[in-house]
Amino acid sequence: MTTTGTADATRFDAAMLHALSLAGHGPVTGGNPQVGCVLLDERGTIVAEGWHRGAGTPHAEVDALSKLPAGTGGLTAVVTLEPCSHTGRTGPCTAALVEAGVTRVVFAVSDPGPDSAGGAERLRAAGVEVVGGVHADAVTDFLLPWLTAVRTGRPWVTLKWASSLDGRSAAADGSSRWITGTAARQRVHEQRAASDAILVGTGTVLADDPSLTARGDAGELLRHQPFPVVIGERDVPSAARLRSHPAGLTETHSRNLPGILEELFGRGIRRAYVEAGPRLASAFVTAGLVDEYLVYLAPILLGGPRTALGDIGVDTIADRRPLSITGIEVLGDDLLVTARPAAPKER
Repeated sequence: MTTTGTADATRFDAAMLHALSLAGHGPVTGGNPQVGCVLLDERGTIVAEGWHRGAGTPHAEVDALSKLPAGTGGLTAVVTLEPCSHTGRTGPCTAALVEAGVTRVVFAVSDPGPDSAGGAERLRAAGVEVVGGVHADAVTDFLLPWLTAVRTGRPWVTLKWASSLDGRSAAADGSSRWITGTAARQRVHEQRAASDAILVGTGTVLADDPSLTARGDAGELLRHQPFPVVIGERDVPSAARLRSHPAGLTETHSRNLPGILEELFGRGIRRAYVEAGPRLASAFVTAGLVDEYLVYLAPILLGGPRTALGDIGVDTIADRRPLSITGIEVLGDDLLVTARPAAPKER
């Protein structure tokens, strides 16, 4: 835990962890970070709390201030992300905190946004004591997709595929329904609903005519629907099911992955979920554009040539792409392996 400031930062550990739990109530989609805030009085007692409920709604700090009992003074604000210092759909949180008479602000992670950063310095300039870095590791892990997107200028990319234990995504004749069972397929729908956009190649659209909606156990549409993005130069057929997707349809008519991701970021997309065939999946891997892998493994063997990935530029074992496994989950008879690119080893 790295901290900057004058107060004993350990005093705020419990409050920060509570603020982190509040942040989890906010939506993971929509472009804005999940942020939680608690307000402490001079005795360290929580007198108000809040969280951000999505783009265009009050930020966590303002939400908490709106619930503050009248006449409360000597306040400390404990917030998971550095308060913003700019005017967007809402005003700057730094100004709201100063106007409310907050005397100390404790935060976990600095805001990396080019427009919203700098809140700590603005608060200090207004005479507010600022302590940063409290439980920074926990909050960074929680906000990693959003932080990565803002720092890189492209969405956090999750690549998903389902395969047999021997790495095949389809049988020799191309048939693939269904490799995995119902529990695994339902988890995919939940992951779609936790994404801003779902990316697919024209080859998959032409071969499978997918709907790419996020559905519940009974087939009902879930509340949030990621909008489909079709990557490739060919047109989506006029009769394709994607034409009636409830979130609309984006056709890129391009294979320029960095350019496509940059454009999606500009449209507010922070989480992109890639459901692609081997060709497009391999292109994402080769370009180094995958932040997280979700690999569903079914206890079957298929053999044959239809592997889940094709050429990814690994000609020798020294060129291998190491991953760190972050989770293994049993879903019925299947396994879900979650992995991320491994950090380079120090020499």
